[in-house]
Amino acid sequence: QVQLVESGGGLVQPGGSLRLSCAASRSISSMDAMGWYRQAPGKQRELVASISTYAGTNYADSVQRRFTISRDNAKNTVYLQMNSLKPEDTAVYYCNLRALSPPWYNYWGQGTQVTVSS
Repeated sequence: QVQLVESGGGLVQPGGSLRLSCAASRSISSMDAMGWYRQAPGKQRELVASISTYAGTNYADSVQRRFTISRDNAKNTVYLQMNSLKPEDTAVYYCNLRALSPPWYNYWGQGTQVTVSS
């Protein structure tokens, strides 16, 4: 079992920035894909950004050029830098770690609330 612990959420004004962190309880391998998802009230969970050794980075259209995903393998941590935040970015943000090849696994963090409001 892998534990994912998110931090960095909070309340920010429109146009502001936040950085989310996700610390994994084991090393991030080249067979891992890590991502950030979000779920707003009444909506389905959606992919925000993902990162892996083989596929690089991937972003939802709605966050392109505003959000940046990165990782620090030495700290087993993935980050999501969020700039130019909008009210529609308000959601619970979840960290995800999944396998890119067998044996399959898929882990989730507990989520961190991001609220963009004036």
